[in-house]
Amino acid sequence: MRAIVQTETAEQLTMLRDSAASFVRDNTDLKALRARRGTLPGFDAGLTRQMGALGWFGILVPEAYGGLGLGFAEFSVVLEELGKGLLAEPLVASAVLAGRVLLHGDNESLKARLLPGLAEARILPCVAWQEGNGGLDTDAAATRVEPNGSDLRLTGRKRFVAGAPAAAGYLVSARSSNGCGLYWVDKDAPGVTEQYEWRADQTPSGIVTFDQVTVAAGNVLCAAAPGGLAALERAIEEAAVMASAEMLGVMEAALQMALSYMRTREQFGKPIGSFQALQHKAVDLYIQQELSRAVLSDAVRGLDTDGSAPATSKLVSRCKSRCSEAGLRIAREVIQLHGAIGFTDEYDAGLYLKRALVLSGWFGNSTAHQHRFGALTRQAA
Repeated sequence: MRAIVQTETAEQLTMLRDSAASFVRDNTDLKALRARRGTLPGFDAGLTRQMGALGWFGILVPEAYGGLGLGFAEFSVVLEELGKGLLAEPLVASAVLAGRVLLHGDNESLKARLLPGLAEARILPCVAWQEGNGGLDTDAAATRVEPNGSDLRLTGRKRFVAGAPAAAGYLVSARSSNGCGLYWVDKDAPGVTEQYEWRADQTPSGIVTFDQVTVAAGNVLCAAAPGGLAALERAIEEAAVMASAEMLGVMEAALQMALSYMRTREQFGKPIGSFQALQHKAVDLYIQQELSRAVLSDAVRGLDTDGSAPATSKLVSRCKSRCSEAGLRIAREVIQLHGAIGFTDEYDAGLYLKRALVLSGWFGNSTAHQHRFGALTRQAA
C-alpha cells in the first residue's frame, strides 16, 4: 500500500512539474518583463489569473475552503519551474505567506471569507509585518492596536510588504498591552495609505501606513497575547522554503544559460566549454545547485511531515542559507562566464542575478539563517 501511495505522489509531482514547465515555455517573455520594471503591480495580472485557473493559488488551501489540499512538495515543483521563467510573482507573497498565516490563525469566519478567494486568485492578501530595516524578529513590531469601543484602532507603519500593489488587504502584526496579535485590514479602509520602494529586480515593495484604522472584532485573526504571532512565525518559515524553491529554478536557468553559451562561444578556434578551467568552474556551480536541491528536499519533507517540530525549523534555516548563498554565487559567476556581454542590461543573465538578489534576502539572507541555525542548535542542546 505504501508503495502505491508513493507512486501516486510521484506521478502527481511529475504532472504538476510538466504543467508548470509548459506554462513557462508558453509565457516567458523577458522583453515584457523588462518593460514592467519600475511599474505597478510589478507582475502580469493576466498570467496571475491563469495561475489561479490552473489551481496553483489553491495548492496549499484545504479542500474545505475551496483549495486542492496538497502539500509543499507539490508547490515547490511549481515554484521551481516558474523561477526558471521569472514568473513566480506573487505566489509566494500571497498563496504561501499570507495564505498560511490565515490558515494557522484562529478566526474561522475570516478563513472562510478569504481563503476561497485566494484559491481562485480573486483575493490576494499580503502580510505587513516588518518595520524599520526589516529582520526576522516578528516580536519587534512597534505598530500599536488599542481598544476603540467594540472595535480596535490600529496605528503604525510597515515596510517590505510584498504583493502590496495588487493586495485586497493586509494581515498586520501589531502590539497592545496584552502582547502582539494579527489583524485583517482592507486595502481601501480609511486611514490606510501606500507608498512603494523598488527592489533589486525593480519589483515593488510596499510601505503601508495605518493612521488610526478601525479594525472590527471579526477581523482579528489572532488576538493580542504572548505567543500571538505563532501563526506568522510558522508561515514565515514555510515561505522561506518556498522562496528557496523559486531560487533553485532561478539558479538552474542561469546555469543552463551559461552552459549553452560555453558550447557555442568560440575562442582560439574552439568552444570555450572545452577549456578545463571553465569546466571546473561549471562543475563547482553545478555542485552548488545540487546541494541546494538536497537541502530543499529535506526542508519540504519536514514541512509536509511536521511543520511545527523544532527540528523542522533547523531544516528551514539550513535550506534558506544554502539556497541564498548558492543562488547568488551561481548568478554572479554566470555573468563572469559570459564575459563582457553578461554585464549588459540587454542580456538576460542580469535579470536572473537581480531576481537572485531579491530572493537571497527575502525572509532572511544566508548569514541571518546561519545565526538562527546556531541559536536553534543551542536551544536544542
